[in-house]
Amino acid sequence: MIMLVLIASVLIAGVTLFQYKEQSQDYHENRLERKEEQIIQSINYVLRETTYEPSTENLQYIFKDEIYKIADVQNVNFNIYDLEGELIKSSKPAFEADSVSNCLDAEVLNNLLNSPDKRYVEEKSTAGDNYQATYKYINDPKFKPIGILNLPYFEDNSFNDMELREFFVRLAGVYLLMLIAAVVLAYFISKYITRSLQTVSDKMTKTNLTHRNEKILIDNPTEEIGKLISSYNGMIDELEASAAKLARSEREQAWREMAKQVAHEIKNPLTPMRLTVQSFERKFEPNDPNAEEKIQEFSKTLVQQIDTMSNIASAFSNFADMPAQQKETLNVVHVSKLALDIFNEPYIHFIADEEEIIAKLDRTQLIRIVTNLVMNAIQAMGDQQYPRILVTVASEGSYVKISVADNGVGIADEFKEKIFEPKFTTKTSGMGLGLGMVKNIVENYRGSINFTSQIGKGTVFTVKFPKE
Repeated sequence: MIMLVLIASVLIAGVTLFQYKEQSQDYHENRLERKEEQIIQSINYVLRETTYEPSTENLQYIFKDEIYKIADVQNVNFNIYDLEGELIKSSKPAFEADSVSNCLDAEVLNNLLNSPDKRYVEEKSTAGDNYQATYKYINDPKFKPIGILNLPYFEDNSFNDMELREFFVRLAGVYLLMLIAAVVLAYFISKYITRSLQTVSDKMTKTNLTHRNEKILIDNPTEEIGKLISSYNGMIDELEASAAKLARSEREQAWREMAKQVAHEIKNPLTPMRLTVQSFERKFEPNDPNAEEKIQEFSKTLVQQIDTMSNIASAFSNFADMPAQQKETLNVVHVSKLALDIFNEPYIHFIADEEEIIAKLDRTQLIRIVTNLVMNAIQAMGDQQYPRILVTVASEGSYVKISVADNGVGIADEFKEKIFEPKFTTKTSGMGLGLGMVKNIVENYRGSINFTSQIGKGTVFTVKFPKE
């Protein structure tokens, strides 16, 4: 309804404007013809009453004063030319004579000569106004052409334009009222038509997988609404069945995910334990005077990894709280360096700004953070000819900062947003849970973890903990 009103208003405005232009054009054409006819009659009258012989040579004498009388009576200026197009006389005053052409164009003369009714109308535009000029032969009493009448005519549309503007203002007011009425009427009609659709919409908005959804019951619905309600009620039945299947699937997936996470976390200490045992078996000399000290160091390393696995196994029932936080006052530099002892790679380097940085953290979780980050750095080396991993510990105000930098393959831009998601990995082996676990532990300590990476140049992971 609103569109119909708008389209009707535009169409009526267009038709009105077109009709105005047509009427204006017809009016000026008829007015020009009337003026021309009146001047011709006055000229013919002068030619009949003059004492001069009606000829081209005498036109300047015949209309020496009469041309001004005719122009004054008819309230229009005109010009008289000879048959060659030379100006003979103009009714315009002397100070306006410069605007009158002294010689007609050959095109005007040819068009006038070839015209069936011996009349030619020239149309031009000057200063934004339409301009017409008529040319017609002046005949003597014997109907022999002796001169050419030129009647310039400027179309004055100021009055009509004002009337048109007033009409459009009134029309706009009427259509504004009609538009308001159409909006109000359309609103109430649409409310009446869509009253049942609102009920369906409300039910759809409240649809939720987590609870039982009610079906729609409407008395005497229309055929279309009835089909929509039947489809919605059928969808509710299918939704409940799908929700039950989804719940079972989520429980099973949760158990599978938990098992994979446990396996991943236990695998981390097992690998370095195996490497440590193999290294000890290969390098240990019973006759070495430091044999007892090496055995103690070897045993201490194994015990630490076994404690880590024990904590993982006992506290992995809840991912968000695993492992349980046990805040201890410890030297972060010493513990971080100790966590690197399980790695035999010669390209792993450790730097600390201070010998002692004290913070309240869980020793086991701190070791797991360092080992996970270093393990990821090792796996990122790829085919690097000169691998290098640098672990740094520094103090930043009330925070402890641990950074692990490598010169590995780097992380592609499309993977950066997913790098901390559980089970996400770009490696061919591993569960992809290590960085997710690290992020969980860091955030439980109100810390932060972020990274910067460039393809082919390496990655830097930075972890910050509050000291208290």
